[in-house]
Amino acid sequence: MSKALDGHRARKRFGQNFLQDEMVIDAIVDAIAPEPGQPLLEIGPGLAALTRPVVQRSGHLHVVELDRDLANRLEKSAEFAGKLTVHRADALKFNFADLAASLGTPLRVFGNLPYNISTPLIFHLLSHVNTISDMHFMLQKEVIERMAAEPGSKAFGRLTVMIQQACEVVPVLEVPPEAFDPAPKVDSAVVRLLPYAESPWPVKDRATLNHVCHMAFHQRRKTLRNNMKKLMSAEELESLGIDPAARPETLSVADFVNMANWITENNRTL
Repeated sequence: MSKALDGHRARKRFGQNFLQDEMVIDAIVDAIAPEPGQPLLEIGPGLAALTRPVVQRSGHLHVVELDRDLANRLEKSAEFAGKLTVHRADALKFNFADLAASLGTPLRVFGNLPYNISTPLIFHLLSHVNTISDMHFMLQKEVIERMAAEPGSKAFGRLTVMIQQACEVVPVLEVPPEAFDPAPKVDSAVVRLLPYAESPWPVKDRATLNHVCHMAFHQRRKTLRNNMKKLMSAEELESLGIDPAARPETLSVADFVNMANWITENNRTL
């Protein structure tokens, strides 16, 4: 590890777990497959475990880093002089669309995401998904299982629907706790998210879809008739071919999109 980035202690408030296994790092970088001239953006570069090999392949990299100490280290490192653009920002508030517009091309986004903000960060990225060409993230294995879940499984939920409506989900590899310092108490994995140019399930308003999913899954053991009654009647659900007595996890992504589009078309108040 570069001495310029050495000696930093992980901060719990930032959810920092630093990747240190060289074989895992190589596998992730191979999965990203960075090339010179590509608009690459890393979220939370930390101690530069992924930053270093990606820069070596691409020549330049944008990074979003909230930790001021780490941002300082990256900016002052001779190793990265002229090769790194550091955005001192909270990724949850960062405008990915503005950066893509300034670069004139969709972004390739990757990172070892802090577990404590991974789901809200994914939802934030979905709001900018039209300006992103692909994403590679290290996450809790359980989160990736939810992303890739099939209808009928316990893992199928709001995150599943929101991600699968917008992106193809490709699990890449699993990563054990000992690959990190400090070692997390959960297993990790890497996922590739490929935003659709045209979704198989076009949605008129993604915020409405998110609200529908929230309502449907808020009480998973209850039926759609109960969970959706403030937005749709049992008869209206049936008109879409949806059984009001069904539980939410048994529906398909298409079913949720159809509900959201119906609500938008009928101007139902959320």
